[in-house]
Amino acid sequence: MSEHAQPPSQLTVTPRTLIGVTLGAVVIGALIVLGAILPAEFHSDPLGIGKLTGIARIWSPPEKKFDVNSGSAPLAREYATPFRSDEIEIPLTGFLGGANGSELEYKFRMKEGATLIYAWEATGAERPKDLSYDFHGHTTPAAGSKDLMQVATYKQSYGLKQQGALTAPFDGIQGWQFSNGGDTDVVIHLKVSGFYELIPPGETGNEAGIIANVPANQARPGYKRPDH
Repeated sequence: MSEHAQPPSQLTVTPRTLIGVTLGAVVIGALIVLGAILPAEFHSDPLGIGKLTGIARIWSPPEKKFDVNSGSAPLAREYATPFRSDEIEIPLTGFLGGANGSELEYKFRMKEGATLIYAWEATGAERPKDLSYDFHGHTTPAAGSKDLMQVATYKQSYGLKQQGALTAPFDGIQGWQFSNGGDTDVVIHLKVSGFYELIPPGETGNEAGIIANVPANQARPGYKRPDH
């Protein structure tokens, strides 16, 4: 070594410096745990940092796989019938109008497993007991067929409104028989959505000839009350 060369310098760490570095590491570690690990992994955000930074959104609860095929029918379905929505206004006379005016049947054509979401309300009735309804469905065997007609009754009751959903148990027609036993005229305001087909006026399920998506005074063309 040259007599002019200098020995390498050595870093001197004092106890005070070591304590400062250690405390700094502890503080940084605590911030990481409280501000990142707890919000992301345990959904706990004591400092509010997780919410500010968006880290808290990473957390999700433990998962347990649900068997979607464990029931008697699939929970998710796809349908060949297009989705649609309709509004139908069904006019009924009071009971003095006779059976042809005060009661009728209105149904929808549906495939097995198809879903119908519905809500209807009657206006013009004086009492809930004035209006009776029979919510049911049945198959439509061809003329001359040896197949028996299957019939399913969902609810028979009195009332001025109903809402819910129906999953068709078979290919056929599904809907209501409405009967007005009161003195005043009634209009049934029916809203439906789902996977179904409207039955043309005059066919089975719509023998009264109701036209959908028009006002009540246009929904039953050709019908006149006996006193008109």
